[in-house]
Amino acid sequence: MSPLLRRDKNRGHGPADRTVTLVAKPGCHLCDDAREVIVRVAAELGAAFEEKDITQDPELHHLYWEQIPVTLIDGRQHDFWRVDEKRLRAALGA
Repeated sequence: MSPLLRRDKNRGHGPADRTVTLVAKPGCHLCDDAREVIVRVAAELGAAFEEKDITQDPELHHLYWEQIPVTLIDGRQHDFWRVDEKRLRAALGA
């Protein structure tokens, strides 16, 4: 299993101990909207943010192509298509 899809059981549970991953593709306006929300919330809460290009990863492409943008928290799917800021904050423990 891809390290991206595994959850580290030793991580804490506060926002600063979480990683938010955006699975996106270039030129996707929904991805741009999702990125804006995720970057803002992650920065405010101290969560780590990373972005994965679905066009560069065959496993992610297979899993999520019809759902992008996809938001993962600690490697687990949280949301797709749109990011609800309140729901993201709650999931991060804020």
